Amino acid sequence: MENRKPIAIASDHGGYALKLAIETYLTGEGIPFRDYGCDSPARADYPVYAVRACRAIQSGESDFGILVCGTGIGMSMAANREKGIRAACCSDRYSARMTRAHNDANVLCLGGRVLPGDRAVELVRIFLSSPFEGGRHAERIGMFEKIENNQELE
Repeated sequence: MENRKPIAIASDHGGYALKLAIETYLTGEGIPFRDYGCDSPARADYPVYAVRACRAIQSGESDFGILVCGTGIGMSMAANREKGIRAACCSDRYSARMTRAHNDANVLCLGGRVLPGDRAVELVRIFLSSPFEGGRHAERIGMFEKIENNQELE
């Protein structure tokens, strides 16, 4: 992986155990990360942690994020409310690759209650190693930015 900025990673209680498994993988691969919480399996509100990780991307501290909750859906919904964030909830290899290739996703959302650790780690590996293809896909990403800025699409 060419990116050496730390990956912004966060979870709620439903994704806490899976987040730890992903962090073990990242450490083993020498991929830097910064954990934005939560810090235990005690009840935690996922929007708080999604925003913390997304703000690291917005500030330029991180290029990518990984967010984990029970299904990955809540984290995805919270993250996508942040400007410049393109979060995708993935549970299969094809989606993890294509969301980078075609959507230039910068946040991968995973479900701690729906994915086994080995599958999640595989999706993280695919997501982080898949390049954005650009071209016509870049034009569509430009449309996302217009939407964020309340501009008309043509």
